Amino acid sequence: MIRTRIAAAIGAAALAGLGVAATATPASAAYSDCSSGALCAYLSDNGVGDPGEVFGDNSNLLQYNKFNNAESVYNNGNSCDVRIYDQTGYTGDSFVLHRGYVINNLDAYENGDFADDLASNKWINCS
Repeated sequence: MIRTRIAAAIGAAALAGLGVAATATPASAAYSDCSSGALCAYLSDNGVGDPGEVFGDNSNLLQYNKFNNAESVYNNGNSCDVRIYDQTGYTGDSFVLHRGYVINNLDAYENGDFADDLASNKWINCS
């Protein structure tokens, strides 16, 4: 399973180098410091640095520096996907980050709409 995720991440990185649009990809070793069950945000691309972590639903992530200035994000949830909003109070544009997946570069994701702008989150589709 780990090898599959790493291979997928390497493949996604290769596609990114070819100019293919940024998408959510399975997590790689760079995200290993994110605690189990957490949504983690990083101040650098590709999960570099110490993560900011939250657990549960959060109506205002902007109070946390690493979410307010996020460059990459990882859903290390135990059983849920997470919907991330660009406004507080679960409003504005949103996307679903599936469990075990990352966005390596928020500046390139969805035309940069979520760069430095992870404002609230709700855990969904729990199994």
